[in-house]
Amino acid sequence: MRLIIALLLPVSAFSFALGLTLPLMRFERLYFLEERPSLLQIVWGLWQDSEPWLAAVIGLFSIALPTAKILLTHVVALTRTPSRSLKLLSAVSKWSMLDVMLVALVLFAAKTSSLADAAALPGLWFYAAATVSTALAAFLTARR
Repeated sequence: MRLIIALLLPVSAFSFALGLTLPLMRFERLYFLEERPSLLQIVWGLWQDSEPWLAAVIGLFSIALPTAKILLTHVVALTRTPSRSLKLLSAVSKWSMLDVMLVALVLFAAKTSSLADAAALPGLWFYAAATVSTALAAFLTARR
């Protein structure tokens, strides 16, 4: 089990970094305007467009909490007595799928609009891989 955890932790961190920086989706509007934003670009764009609350919510649930979960999973896996870190990891883990739901809602909204079309790009798949590998690593570290 330790070997699986040792493999999952770097995979989750690497996938998360790629998920933040690679384009998440391709948006086509009016058949000739195309955008390929990354998650960081989406949050920064919301901040610049005078939407600080929405940028903060998406930044919190899609960047800060997953980062905390990855770091806490590393701490729990590396410490001998992880009781306090394990409790904090349990609290953070409850919010771990909300980030994927936010991205899915954006994709759904773009696809149901008659003026835009959206398609998933590699950033979304790396982001999903980070979420799954982090959840599995957290589950395995909590069991040992």
